[in-house]
Amino acid sequence: MVIAVGAGIGYYFAFDTVREKNVDMLKKEGMREVNAEDVAYFNNTKGYYASPKEPGNYPGVVMVHEWWGLNENIKDMARQLAAEGYQVLAVDLYKGEVAETRDRAQELRTALTQEEALENMIAATRYLRDMGANKVASLGWCFGGGKSLELALSGEQMDATVIYYGSLVTDASELKKITWPVLGIFGDQDTSIPVETVKQFRSALMEARVVHEIYTYTGVGHAFANPTGQSYAPEQTEDAWAKTLTFLKKHLQ
Repeated sequence: MVIAVGAGIGYYFAFDTVREKNVDMLKKEGMREVNAEDVAYFNNTKGYYASPKEPGNYPGVVMVHEWWGLNENIKDMARQLAAEGYQVLAVDLYKGEVAETRDRAQELRTALTQEEALENMIAATRYLRDMGANKVASLGWCFGGGKSLELALSGEQMDATVIYYGSLVTDASELKKITWPVLGIFGDQDTSIPVETVKQFRSALMEARVVHEIYTYTGVGHAFANPTGQSYAPEQTEDAWAKTLTFLKKHLQ
């Protein structure tokens, strides 16, 4: 099975000062200590690799950033997930650059081809397998959510897919390529990934007989789990993360 976690395109939030870090809200007693470092995994591209300090056979998660790039928020979440018992490789699809304006983020997103992104993410998947992961999932937010789904449809064998308000495919014949569970997290006020599209996605998954869980939160919009944005919704973010952890544990551990 493969799990990918992703999110939408990210047009409707501003790059401003972090009011609260998700990791401060999500941390709890008894979490594992982790190691984290930059690692080369795809040609000269470096990602951010986090894993528990205690030796063990941990499942892997490919984490995909929003359209801003591999910033500190994503690195924080990589360490947060590693503390739950995963080895996490947060990929860098922009080759070292982090956008600080919407215009630059749009330029970077537009310049990235689907072929380049898939080669990058597949390399990350294989890096985690080389590190001993016998199961691998993908996880991303916004732009990264759409990429997480693209990875699931690429032909690369995964074990789970999680999508946070990411761009969706609603063609059941395409979705039949997925033979593992899918988790989708959305907001009912999202204008870039509207509720009707989410419903079509769910129906296509059912037609394709893909095991899935879809959650749509009331009263929140696009990128509600991003603490730097105007749409940030801490309560829904905490609940969505709990559902994500339950899903990953069920299908990876």
